[in-house]
Amino acid sequence: MIWYAEDDSSIRDIGLYALKSAGFETRGFEDGISLWNALKKESPELIVLDIMLPGMDGLEILSLMKDSVNLRNIPVIMATAKGEEYDRVSALDIGADDYIVKPFSIIEMVARVKAVLRRSAPDRNANILKVDKLVMNLAEHTVHLNNKLIDLTYKEFELLSIFLLKPGIVHTREQIFNQVWNLSYIKDSRTLDSHIRSLRKKLGKYGEMIKTIRNIGYRWEEEIDR
Repeated sequence: MIWYAEDDSSIRDIGLYALKSAGFETRGFEDGISLWNALKKESPELIVLDIMLPGMDGLEILSLMKDSVNLRNIPVIMATAKGEEYDRVSALDIGADDYIVKPFSIIEMVARVKAVLRRSAPDRNANILKVDKLVMNLAEHTVHLNNKLIDLTYKEFELLSIFLLKPGIVHTREQIFNQVWNLSYIKDSRTLDSHIRSLRKKLGKYGEMIKTIRNIGYRWEEEIDR
């Protein structure tokens, strides 16, 4: 699935048509907020992201993606206007995989999409985290237990990804609040504890691997296979 965020409907429609003609499933977005809300629920194979978007601009969305455990590996091609050299450099510094200068040909856009997908393909297995019968796919934003899909909330998924990406490491409550909620640590909040309880319950026996480190935070005690 290729997502294309462009506020000009005529340009967006032509781009989506070209991508569909090239064999890709597509989805279009007219503003940054709708794109970001969609990213909280699912992950595409690649995003063609215009910098000048209403609501949230492309650089802001790219920065948020690179700060997210679940979204940072999604390839992004930034679309910039002619002469916006500073924006192109900023996008590459933040972590964009490529950029394309408007006005661009549809053939060029499709070619760049295919090229970036080829470059990113070798890293896709890195998105699969396994603990015996527990399988987490960071790219698809799914978790399966005994080959059955587990219904995790967005926050529960982010919590589990933190543990599985760094098993054996103690994650302080401050660190978890910052990574999952983008908030400073709230000393008296029970939000984290309730999410941990819910996650443990959904993981069955694997929930026992989430260990409470008293007065510090939590740790996943089992090593994982990649």
